[in-house]
Order: sequence, then C-alpha cells, then structure tokens
Amino acid sequence: MFASLALLGAEGSAAVEPVAATGAASWAWLMIAVPLASFAVLILAGRRSDRWGHLLATCASWFSFIVGAVIVAQMLGADESSRRMTSTLFSWIPAGDFKIDFGTLVDPLSMTFVVLVTFVGSLIHVYAIAYMEHDADRRRFFAYLNLFIAAMLTLVLADSYAVLFVGWEGVGLASYLLIGFWNHVPANASAANKAFIMNRVGDMGMLAAMMAMVANFNSVRFADVSAQVGAIPTAQATAIGLFLLVAACGKSAQFPLQAWLGDAMAGPTPVSALIHAATMVTAGVYLVVRSGAVYVAAPAAATAVAIIGAITLLFGAIVGSAKDDMKKVLAASTMSQIGYMMLGAGLGPIGWAFAIFHLFTHGFFKALMFLGAGSVMHGMADQVNMRRFGALRTAMKITWATFMMGWLAILGVPPFSGFWSKDKIIEAAFAAHTFGGAEAPWMGWVLGLVALFGAGLTAFYMSRLFFMTFHGTARWTTQAEGAPVHPHESGPLMTVPMIVLALGAILIGGLMSIGDFFTHWLAPAIGGVEHAEPVLPVVVIQVATLVLVLLGAWIAWRRYGAVEVPKAVPAGSALTEAARKDLYQDEVNGTLFIAPAAALAKGAALGDAKAVDGIVSGVAKGSSALGKLIGATQTGYVRTYAAYILGGALCALAIVLGFRL
Repeated sequence: MFASLALLGAEGSAAVEPVAATGAASWAWLMIAVPLASFAVLILAGRRSDRWGHLLATCASWFSFIVGAVIVAQMLGADESSRRMTSTLFSWIPAGDFKIDFGTLVDPLSMTFVVLVTFVGSLIHVYAIAYMEHDADRRRFFAYLNLFIAAMLTLVLADSYAVLFVGWEGVGLASYLLIGFWNHVPANASAANKAFIMNRVGDMGMLAAMMAMVANFNSVRFADVSAQVGAIPTAQATAIGLFLLVAACGKSAQFPLQAWLGDAMAGPTPVSALIHAATMVTAGVYLVVRSGAVYVAAPAAATAVAIIGAITLLFGAIVGSAKDDMKKVLAASTMSQIGYMMLGAGLGPIGWAFAIFHLFTHGFFKALMFLGAGSVMHGMADQVNMRRFGALRTAMKITWATFMMGWLAILGVPPFSGFWSKDKIIEAAFAAHTFGGAEAPWMGWVLGLVALFGAGLTAFYMSRLFFMTFHGTARWTTQAEGAPVHPHESGPLMTVPMIVLALGAILIGGLMSIGDFFTHWLAPAIGGVEHAEPVLPVVVIQVATLVLVLLGAWIAWRRYGAVEVPKAVPAGSALTEAARKDLYQDEVNGTLFIAPAAALAKGAALGDAKAVDGIVSGVAKGSSALGKLIGATQTGYVRTYAAYILGGALCALAIVLGFRL
C-alpha cells in the first residue's frame, strides 16, 4: 500500500499492493447494497411495513455480517499477499485524465471494521426490537439504522477518499435522523442540528484534503496518494494531514469539535450504542490510520494527531467525572477512549495497530454498557439521573452482571479486553520519541504520563457510574418526587445481546492477543508494529497502570459506594462545576464562533437593508418620481400637445439659428 514510502512491518517487508478481488471478496458490495435496499423498502412502503419492517432491517444487517464473515474466512485461508483486494463497481466521475471509479477495498483493516459494524450493529438491531416495541414509528427507526449501517460500510470499504466521503456524509445524515428521531421534543431537534452542523465543520477539512490531493496527485485513490505523498514537499503533505485531522476531529468528537457528542444522547439508547461504539465516532480513527502514509510524510501533522488525542482523553475523563446523567457519562467516556485511539494513531507505526485493536475491543464493551444503560432506563421509567438509582443489582441481576463485565473491561483489569488493548497504547505512548519529526525523548514522558493519568481517571468515573447505579442504597423515585418506580429486568431480546457483548468484553482481547494475532492480521494493510523502547520498563508501566486503576476505583467506592449518595446535586469545586458544564465548551464556541457569526450576519442584514435594499428602493422611487413627472405632461388634450410641438419647433429653430450666428 505505501509503495515508495515503504512503511515497513516487523520483518522489514513493505505493506503489499492490492490485487483484483476474487471469490467472496468480489461480492463485498452486497454488504452495502442489502441494508441500503432494506432502508429504501421501509421508507417507500411506509405504514404498510410497520408489522414486519423491524424484522427485515434486522435480517439485512445480519446478512451483511454473514457475507463479511465469509470474506474474512477466505482471507484467513490466503497468504498475506492476497489479503488486499480491490473491485471496481462502475465509473463514477470521468473528467479527462482525472477520473474516480466507485470501488471497494477489501483488506484486514476494512474487514475489521466490517465485522465490528455488522456484528455489534446486528446485536443492537435485536435489542432495539424490544426497546422500541411500543414506538409508533419503530419501522422508520429501523430504516434509519440500516441507512447508518450501509453508510458506515461504504465508508470503510471505499477504495478512495471520494467514495469514503459518500459514506462519511451518509453517517452524518443518518446520525442527524436518529439523534433527532423524537424531534417532537425541541431539545432533541436542537441536539440533532448541533451534531449535524459541527460535523459539517469537520467535513470542510475532508473536502480541503481531497482538493489538495487532486492538486498534487491528480487522484484521490488511497493507493495513488500513498504511493506519491513521499515525493511532494513536506509542507504540502502536512497541509493534507492537518486537513484530514480536522475531518477526524469532527466525526470522532475530538477537541475542539467535541461539543456535539454529549447532546447526541437525545436519541434512543440503541442509537447511542451504535454511534458511540461501532460506527460514527470510530470513523475519524479509521481515516487517520488509513492515511498512514500521509502522516509518515508529515511528522508534524502526526504529532498534532497525538496531541489532540491526549488532550481529548483528559477532557472526556474530567467531564465524565462530574456528570450525573448515566448516558452522558458514557458519552464522555467514549470521547476519552477515542482520544486514546487518536493518540495511538498519531504515534505512527508503533501505535496504529494498537489504536485499531482498542477500537475493536471498545466497540464490544462500550456497546454493552450503552445497552445496559438502556436496560436500566427501561426498568426505571426512562430516568437517567444516577442520583435516583442505587442498589439496582437486586432488581436487575443480568443487567448488573453484564454491565460489570464492561466496567472491568474499560478499566483495563486483566484479563478483560481493555487490558490487552488500552494498556498497549499507554506503553506505545511512553515509547514516543519525536516531536514534529525531530528527536524528542521527552515526548514519551509527556504522552505516557497523560495516558497513565487518564487510566486512573477512567477507573474513577466509570466506577462512580457503576456504584451509583447498582450499589449503595435504593433511591428509587421518578422525576416527580415521591412517586415510586418498580425496577425490573429486561426481556430476553434485550438481555441476550448484552450477554453476547459481555462475553466479547471478557474474551476477545485475550483471544486476539494470542501470538500477536491481531497485529499480524493487520500487517498487510498497515504494516507491522515498529518496535520502540519505552522510557520506562514495560513491567513498570503495567504495574503503575494497574495501581492507578485500583486507586481510582477505590476512591469512587469510598465516595459513592460505601456512603449514602445525596439525591440533590451538591455544590462542588470550580473544576467540578466546570466539568458539569462540559468545561464550558458551548460557552467558548458561542463566544469565539457563534457570537461573531451572528454579529456578522446581523451586520450583513443591516447592510443589505440599508445599502443594497436602499439602492434598489432609491432606483424604484426615482423611477416612480420620474414617471409621475413625465405623466404630468400627458393631459390628453390636443391643444396641449400642439403647444408642445410648437414649443419644440421654436426651440429647434433657436438652436439652429444660434449655431449659424
């Protein structure tokens, strides 16, 4: 893939070039087409499909998973040189010597995402059958889910940035429709608009990157860009890398474009699980890793990616530590965990594989916890305030047990999945040794300590959520003070997907680590893991991480598990109050961007009213006055017109005589 850049694997072999798709891989387009077709059927059939629409959508999603599993089986049976396959579906944009074909790229990186999106997404479909059972628009909800699946699969299976952009915009549209699904509530509609608009800011970065690619390479195909990016000036490569980073920040809710993520909780909980675990917010990480050749040629841009990831992982952890809304804590957690992935992606060949590994394991345990949150809401009259929960382990044993597996996984407690993936990113962060391409051994200390501290914060706020929800004393009242609720376990359509995801949270990280299977699996697409020595011994990093995790969990237990949690929100420190308000991110955006834009719009409107409209109105009034003046001369009397003729003739005669004299 990286051609002249020759991104080297562990054995020193360059990532292989793609070959023409054969066998099951040539049918990869069906994974996109079937969910997209089911979306079209459900939208066009309307209410006639209410009784069976959810079943059609769920079957379509499982179909894509089965096709993906068959392709993965084919790839595992082939040698590494045959694990990157392309297929051109049709000629899309022919324009002289520049053309874009609509094609697919089937390789270990894209198929990792396919498996995650279709398997976890299909489990979410099953869960949503019960969760949305009483919603009159359930059929429309499932149609949007399948649009989301089809768009995400387009994004990850694309063989060029242009085709990727189609899926990129598709998930943006689907997220808008799903976040604002209950748009009869004004706040939900506002949340959908916020997510849509902030993502458009990121999309400008993607468009600018593609423009720069066309100018430099006359192509937007991954293979062409990767092969030629090493030959262009570093400044040009850096610009492309930074533009791609802007796009990734918008889609993956990274600083400073992260403000939309918490509000996205306005959608039904299955939407939160789909967006935050398996689809949209992972797209930015995919974009950066897929563009690895660009960041090798632009080390300053790669450093920017790592720094943005480090900032965001702390930002999300701090916000999550102060929220009382269960879903918003999980949203902040997603922001923070994606920050870890972006940090790994910014480290280059020493971190790419670990970023994708954590993305994969995170998809399981974060989807599990979102579905667990939905189960709690189902049993608690749709409440999300953890101060009104407590002791739910006694009434919702399956939800409690499965959520515990996700909690232990995100903490990174061995042998749960997060231990095998997140800890690898922390170790890679301690091995960072460059800043913008220049040797900087201190980067390992800075990024490593940030990642280490983030692990302790993660343990605190996720343990706070777990203890406030499932342990301590019962604080069960509805939003109307004094009215009791009756928490109960969810039905099998909701609990079975949680059990399956819990098994993934327990096992998948360890299984994928046997013989470094996952990193070897990704090697044909992104190269092998480049070894770099951490500034601390690995065993010291692992012990320090585990100690901080246990310390964070212990502090949370002392404050929220072993003592009574007040129902009212207590006053907090300045940092706590800031975190409750998302570190004032909306206020900052309002001051820096919204207020100036509003002032500019107001000034433009005033200028339009006074200047443009004034000129137009002045011309109109002048024409009207002139018309009235001329009209006054039109009396309709013959004698008047005769006088005009006589006067005109005398004037003409006087002029002629004047010239003669």
